[in-house]
Amino acid sequence: MKNRPLKILVLSSLLVTTLACSQKAENIKVKDATSDKTLLVESDSTSILEAKKKAAAEEKAKLPKPYNDKENAEAKIAELVKQAQKENKNIILQAGGNWCIWCLRFNQFVQTTPELKNVVDENYLYYHLNYSPENKNEKVFAKYGNPGEKFGYPVFVVLDKNGKMIHTQDSAVLEEGKGYSIEKVKAFFTDWAPKS
Repeated sequence: MKNRPLKILVLSSLLVTTLACSQKAENIKVKDATSDKTLLVESDSTSILEAKKKAAAEEKAKLPKPYNDKENAEAKIAELVKQAQKENKNIILQAGGNWCIWCLRFNQFVQTTPELKNVVDENYLYYHLNYSPENKNEKVFAKYGNPGEKFGYPVFVVLDKNGKMIHTQDSAVLEEGKGYSIEKVKAFFTDWAPKS
């Protein structure tokens, strides 16, 4: 009988040790499974990111490239001001570059949506003001307060027929999903059209 409490104590110790060891093993398995899942998630994220980059590059390759990095923007805008005075139109400068998929999407959206193209053609002279490593047009951008630094690209600068800046438009508020909202873009064009 004297040995019985000792046996119970030894058995209890063994049981606790066994349970503790089996819990450690389970924890290790859980940690391994978690890190494997993390690796899978990271791998999936990388694959998804690569697929998105590839899709964007393919889309960009198909879209028209309206920006001319060789053009003298200052001279072109001066020319547009003379034309705007004759035609009683305002001028929209769409600042960005051929490197910017959202810039190319906006151009394509306006050009292929008759309702928008008509509003633009009736009220504006439209110019794609280039910003790229090849030609940052720093002097022109400085004249309009460097709107790309504040809003990103594309960004729109509206000039009256005399070349005076009357509005800067952040393009983010015109977006909808992976494109642009026809209602918001039309409202922007209509709001800044020359008043009769």
